[in-house]
Amino acid sequence: MASDQQKVLVPPKRVNTDYPLIDSDPHITRVIRYARPSDYAVAGGMAAVSPIAFWVMERVSPSHVGKGGFAPVMRLATVIGLLGGFHIFYQRSVNRFYGFTENSREVEMDMREMVDKVKKGEPLYGTSKVSEYLQGVAARNSRYSGLFVHILPWFNFVNHNQHGVDTAKYYQQAERELEAERLAREGSS
Repeated sequence: MASDQQKVLVPPKRVNTDYPLIDSDPHITRVIRYARPSDYAVAGGMAAVSPIAFWVMERVSPSHVGKGGFAPVMRLATVIGLLGGFHIFYQRSVNRFYGFTENSREVEMDMREMVDKVKKGEPLYGTSKVSEYLQGVAARNSRYSGLFVHILPWFNFVNHNQHGVDTAKYYQQAERELEAERLAREGSS
């Protein structure tokens, strides 16, 4: 019988990619914050395709349903377009976290964010109100879920510390920066 205090950690599988892994289970807010302007542009364009396509089809081959029939179809087409646009937006951003596409900007943003948290003494991936066991369950269920988001929309909403990266690099960088700041203060005195 296992002890209640025993930690259950399942290490994430490491995927071979051309770019560095930033996070194998990024929180949804990080994915949105790290999105590039091009992600917004592509998502907006993709979101507009569905209602525009329905409008063009109505102009080319009218359905003759009148104003009462066309409006609900346009609302549905708009909602479908917005959902599709968000899917494209999320997919483009999360693929950079996984290291599947070029991510040098996001690597720098991640390093800056995490080093600043280390300097402030904050937890790297936020605090959670759920138990460590449930954090592990959440991590195992949503790790690399962005790969299957087109079939099952599953996002990480739980703060936990199981992200598949060695966090020592953040602490080492923070130590170097603090040392450089200390030397600069001593040199200016």
